[in-house]
Amino acid sequence: MRPDPIRHILLACSSVLLVSLLASCSTTRILSKDQTRLKSNVVTVVNRKDYPDFQDPTLDNYVRQKANTYFIKTRRGGWNPFLYIANWTNGKGKGWDRFVTKLGQAPVVFDPALMLDSRDNIETHLKYIGYYGSTVKPLAEIRNKQTVVDYRVRLGRQYPIREISYEVEDPLLAEEIYRDTVNSLIKVGVPLSESLLERESERSEAYLRDIGYYEFSKNFYFFTADTVSVPGSALLKVSVRNYPRGGRPEDAVRHRRFYFGKVSVYPVSDNIRYRASISKKIPQILDTVQYEDITILYDRKRKIRPSILYKMNRIEPGDVYSSSIVNSTYQRMSNLRIYSSVSVELTKTDTNIVDCSIRLIPSKAHGYKVNLEASTNSTGLIGISPTVSYYNRNIFKGGEWLSLSVSGNFQFSVRDDTRATEFGANAGLSFPTFVFLPDRMFKNIIPRTDVELSYNYQRRPEYTRNMIGANFGWSWSSQSNKYYFKVVPLQINIVNLPVYSDAFLESLTNPFVREAYKNHFEFGLGFDIQYSSDPNVNPANSFFKADLQFDLAGNLLSAFNRFMPVDSSGFRTIWNSPYSQFVRTELSLAYTWKFGRDNKQALAVRALGGIGYAYGNSAKMPFERLFWAGGSNSLRGWTARSVGPGSSQMDETFSIPNQTGDMRLEANIEYRFPLFSIFRGAVFADWGNVWNLARTGDHESMDGGSTEDQTAEELSYFSWKNMLRTSALSAGAGLRLDLNFVVIRFDVGIKLYDPSEQRWPNIRTWFRRGGYAFQFGIGYPF
Repeated sequence: MRPDPIRHILLACSSVLLVSLLASCSTTRILSKDQTRLKSNVVTVVNRKDYPDFQDPTLDNYVRQKANTYFIKTRRGGWNPFLYIANWTNGKGKGWDRFVTKLGQAPVVFDPALMLDSRDNIETHLKYIGYYGSTVKPLAEIRNKQTVVDYRVRLGRQYPIREISYEVEDPLLAEEIYRDTVNSLIKVGVPLSESLLERESERSEAYLRDIGYYEFSKNFYFFTADTVSVPGSALLKVSVRNYPRGGRPEDAVRHRRFYFGKVSVYPVSDNIRYRASISKKIPQILDTVQYEDITILYDRKRKIRPSILYKMNRIEPGDVYSSSIVNSTYQRMSNLRIYSSVSVELTKTDTNIVDCSIRLIPSKAHGYKVNLEASTNSTGLIGISPTVSYYNRNIFKGGEWLSLSVSGNFQFSVRDDTRATEFGANAGLSFPTFVFLPDRMFKNIIPRTDVELSYNYQRRPEYTRNMIGANFGWSWSSQSNKYYFKVVPLQINIVNLPVYSDAFLESLTNPFVREAYKNHFEFGLGFDIQYSSDPNVNPANSFFKADLQFDLAGNLLSAFNRFMPVDSSGFRTIWNSPYSQFVRTELSLAYTWKFGRDNKQALAVRALGGIGYAYGNSAKMPFERLFWAGGSNSLRGWTARSVGPGSSQMDETFSIPNQTGDMRLEANIEYRFPLFSIFRGAVFADWGNVWNLARTGDHESMDGGSTEDQTAEELSYFSWKNMLRTSALSAGAGLRLDLNFVVIRFDVGIKLYDPSEQRWPNIRTWFRRGGYAFQFGIGYPF
């Protein structure tokens, strides 16, 4: 066999690189002779058997000096490749040193003084949580210039509460406190601790302020514990004085129950004019409107209707003061999403009256958004997907959200006249109310009723498709904004193919697949549940996201089958089109781990799975409900819809790739790192594919077809046994421009394993025709 010089060169380069990396595999090379790296902190409770119920995962938080973070963590260390990168410096301080220093993670230099401070912190904390006389002995073990610090904790004595007595100076307040003792955290048998007393005084303060005691605070609580009279136990006396801690008995004042007085709402219409009026540069001109029992002070323009402000408000004059009512009003005003700042100011105007002033600073009411995605591959196929949208958060001066968007998808080949065009328009209107349910049922959140209309036009060489859609439903977020819910009890889609090629339908040898490309009517429901551990637009720390979608169509219509006409294929029809019947669900889980200097580096992973099944009045899910892979947010070694299902070859029926399947599995990993200025880099790998589900009748439907057709169909099916060899794998690198308000992304993905060929492409073919794809997108892929 003739030797391959390229392979020998690559092998030699790889060997040199491997030897170089092994030679520099040290996490301490850049440390001075008298320095060591803090490898790990370990907290060991040496007398845990005496306290089997001891649980405090926060002990590590009281260690002053943290060790380096790790991808794979063990009790006494871990593995982080960026520690090695930081040690690749050559000591010259030039470009290479600056690059690896920025990319890598510098070793944490062990500081003995911080170790002693950590000891004191842990001992103080243990006393705070009720372990009196605890001791901490730190032991530093040094090996190979790496230090592991073991904080050996010996828990001190606990004093269970044996008896509780109360002394409340104010008789009216005493009634409320005694009534609330059933909810008290202080109970007989519970170990005494400063933490317990602090939490109980805060809980009681919140309770009393919620039932009218506006001026009450936890500082009116006094605690006395006797641990001598009964050895091993504590006798606790709880006192509530009429003067706070640090005050004098002669200044004592009885606690009063307060009531809401005048309620004023000031919706600012002009931020600039408002700031000028605050600085007294211009006089403030107000238009006073009395609506029901609240006073509204408009300046210049009325940009919000009085009825909406009254509806959002929960504070009513004459009612007993309640802090939860004040917080509810704040949350509801904020959740309108038309104000950048909401403040609720309380002013004591009498011995037991507080007036309320609600000031609302407007945010930007409307604006435009532009999004663009593009991809191309080595075959010369180019795809461009622009979207332009307009939003108005207060279209009818009642907090209604209007959204309008126009999108397109244009695919063409630079090698021939192949073209495909897709155009879409969407209009949505969201009202700040839950239709069919009273608003008072919702305490802090504002549910919204959503109505959407959409139109989609597709023109491909094989067919032309029109789709009209309408949705009605409700959406809301949790009080923390971590959860988002959307329920759509009414989803309607009407799909019509006015123009199609007879040769196209004849080429679809499987009648089940053929049904996906016929006129149909969809009537169903769906829901969407999203979760984010950090609801901020750009989280500063690590975060987790999850998204579950579910759709069900045709079940309600199936109850009226006997009243519907039947077409030539045996399907029930509405307006001469069969209605679709299917179930479809999709789940996405993503975690982004941020680390390094100022959390500028990130490792993001995502797992995604979806499946759909047609039954009853449908032989195949509608085309628009099928799954596809590839593109800028999926398998980036392929353009959109150009991979799968399974190990199927590209369907030559379509001039432009249109590969789809009944299910989808995908996993992605991406490492993101800073380069310089606004430029960021990334390396990534994507695994997954789409597959069809084998169903009864598929093979029979292929009888009479060619052997090639039957084989192609079988290659598209999913099976656990063949999942790996029918999956696609790509990897690549990307460049990102972080403009703060938007991230512009350029990626190049290489096919590492192509399921249609069921082999690993040789490295020499990566950049040949069909071996790679360029991707362009706005924002991160996940």
